[in-house]
Amino acid sequence: MILIYLLIGFLTATISALPLGASNIAVINTTLKQNAQQAFKIAITAGIAEVILSYYTLHFNKVIKDFFNNNLWVQVLLVVILFVAGSILLLKKQSSATSKKRIVTKSKYATGFLLGMINPPVLIYWVIAYGVINSNDFMLSLKSSFSTLFLFFSGVYLGKLLTLYAYSKVSLVIKSKIQNINKIVNKVTGLLLIFLSFIQALKIYVF
Repeated sequence: MILIYLLIGFLTATISALPLGASNIAVINTTLKQNAQQAFKIAITAGIAEVILSYYTLHFNKVIKDFFNNNLWVQVLLVVILFVAGSILLLKKQSSATSKKRIVTKSKYATGFLLGMINPPVLIYWVIAYGVINSNDFMLSLKSSFSTLFLFFSGVYLGKLLTLYAYSKVSLVIKSKIQNINKIVNKVTGLLLIFLSFIQALKIYVF
């Protein structure tokens, strides 16, 4: 019965990772521009970041909820960052791509971890997720047994890792069917980031 927590962690993290976010875009971008091995490095540390965020949220559930409700500027800042980053990529020229590629290649693990950690919407997601889990006969808290927490967070890591891996595999299929894919990656990534900024802005307006 306790193994159910592994499945719960896996499914919860998979749902968290399915919507297109910064980590997903980085995995897609790296797979298309470089290779799946480099993209997998991002997935490895993004999974670790997801575990840290989910653990942190479990520990400070109410504090996080109150912080986001009382500090609208955090959500607005996220919208601005996404929009600016997307605009830069959309308007960026192909020059100096080689040097940038060399810098990024050396820091894939750091990239995955940072993109995974700097993700305020994920904190909100985990606040909601824990509420749903604990309202369905599955009590989860830091007072739960070590085996329960270990299985749950192992599931979280696997869910994030395998979802990003799936994004990479889909990207490989796209790469094999489209010629000169590198020329359009920046524009597509830029548009996706701008789209995410509008989605985040809509969430602020609605909620």
